Amino acid sequence: MANHGMTNSTTGDAAQARPFGPYYLHELINSGGMADIWLATTAQHEARALRIMHKRLRWDFLSRRRFISGCETLAKIHSNDAVIGYIEHGKIDGTLYLAMEYIEGSNLKQLFFRNDPLLEANLRQILADMGRALEQVHDAGFMHLDFKPENIIITRNAHVKLIDFDLSMPRPEKPAKQWKYPGTPAYMAPEQLLRKAIDHRADIFGFGVAAYELLTRRRPFAGDTGEEVLKKQLDKNFTVTPPRSYNPNLSAGLERVVLKCLERDLEKRYPWMSVLNRDLLAAA
Repeated sequence: MANHGMTNSTTGDAAQARPFGPYYLHELINSGGMADIWLATTAQHEARALRIMHKRLRWDFLSRRRFISGCETLAKIHSNDAVIGYIEHGKIDGTLYLAMEYIEGSNLKQLFFRNDPLLEANLRQILADMGRALEQVHDAGFMHLDFKPENIIITRNAHVKLIDFDLSMPRPEKPAKQWKYPGTPAYMAPEQLLRKAIDHRADIFGFGVAAYELLTRRRPFAGDTGEEVLKKQLDKNFTVTPPRSYNPNLSAGLERVVLKCLERDLEKRYPWMSVLNRDLLAAA
């Protein structure tokens, strides 16, 4: 999956930039498996984050379909300020692109890696924003299905911007089997890894993994492959270490919220993000 991060940059002179349709590309911000992210400007000198699909994937129809689907999903849900702002998407000289608001910040994984003090100082705000973003996705009728630190941008003011909707799917009324089960194994729910029927509660599990990692700097089910993660998830003798064992500063209420998200049985998880967010607010 693409690893997106948006960093602080200056736009420079448009004459020194590379034109791309009506945009000027100034700096490569990040590169992932499907696309590059560029800092770009318009002719009116407005900053944009431009996601441009790799040319080598031009004839990869599954990748193209995912890219376009992600753009269309974002266009329907971006009104929440915890989701990256959508501007437009389309095709320039045969290359698919997505224009988004430009954010100065880093993704959550990058902040973990450098142990950024911004996280510790703003834990509750970041958790609340993460929950709010996912609730907006579900309320709009979609599942994100790739909720992980790489897809959570944290601004300089510690606000969350959820990105990358390439794997998103319409939210079913009840758990349903899917024709595809893409995702990142470490953040996938057991029912996803087992290719069983899923619904929006798979995202709630992913939220739990990301929240656990934010609070402890560890993953609840460690593993490099889907098989290793699933083995721990299905092992009845394996118990997730309570977050307060690693971070005693956490409240008991917050720990309960995270552990409920990580229930192996989806019926024991939170039924809706609105309920989770209510408990998250109360636990703070």
